[in-house]
Amino acid sequence: MATPLSRLALRQPRSLAQALRWLRDDGPLVPLAGCTDLYVGVHFGAAPGPCFLDLADLAPLRGIRLRGDTLSIGALTTHAELFGSPLVRRRLPMLAAAAREVGSPQIQNRGTLGGNVANASPAGDTLPVLAVAEAEVVLRSADGERRVPFTSFYTGYRQTVMRRDELIVRFEIPPVRGRQWFRKIGTRAAQAISKVVIAAVRAPAPRVALGSVAPTVVRLPRTETLLASGGTLAEAQALLQDEIAPIDDIRSTAAYRRRVAANLLAQFWAETGRPVRAR
Repeated sequence: MATPLSRLALRQPRSLAQALRWLRDDGPLVPLAGCTDLYVGVHFGAAPGPCFLDLADLAPLRGIRLRGDTLSIGALTTHAELFGSPLVRRRLPMLAAAAREVGSPQIQNRGTLGGNVANASPAGDTLPVLAVAEAEVVLRSADGERRVPFTSFYTGYRQTVMRRDELIVRFEIPPVRGRQWFRKIGTRAAQAISKVVIAAVRAPAPRVALGSVAPTVVRLPRTETLLASGGTLAEAQALLQDEIAPIDDIRSTAAYRRRVAANLLAQFWAETGRPVRAR
């Protein structure tokens, strides 16, 4: 049964500073941005709290720009803005590819990168990209700012290191060297939650991350090390099985996810090993 809206309150800050003060002094407040997941919970009677903090008009949380050689992406950047950005397509094409496969055009125009990350679902399409890109999550509270490596951001299923008085304000991504690769396996080409999602970089030190195969998105450090040292693909596929922990659920089975993850690793290794054609 849907949560009665009369029981919910909405606060609309005029500035980021005001929003952070409210989080510190008047919490708990539930940050609200694109609402593509939050509204689903409200509709099914699972509102995460009685009072919401509307972030939609906070300009400091928007924007895609270079800060020196670092790609900076505001937390309120939508998926449509990500795949529409020439800067993102040039610097981080695997993020543009992931953003294009998030839901429908309506979801892409509403949903935000910060929301995808803060939602903490292991099936989030952008999460493996941020993991292999070695992004930093920039968190801010009324008392200051801190940076957390993306690979240290999640502590468990739907759990993060973010405090209740903090907001994600942006993501900072250093240059990514090597060929980038992204694939999402779902029931349909669009509007489907991933069964398995992978992002990877082919470089002297390969990077591989998978989603929907563990309680959180996972990097595969042992598999990466084996590939970098010249191990065989079969050895890497076997080692991958020790670094993931998929489950059976309504979308798929653990056995299927294991098989697909190994196949995707092989596809990544084959496709990125080919020379790039001259244009």
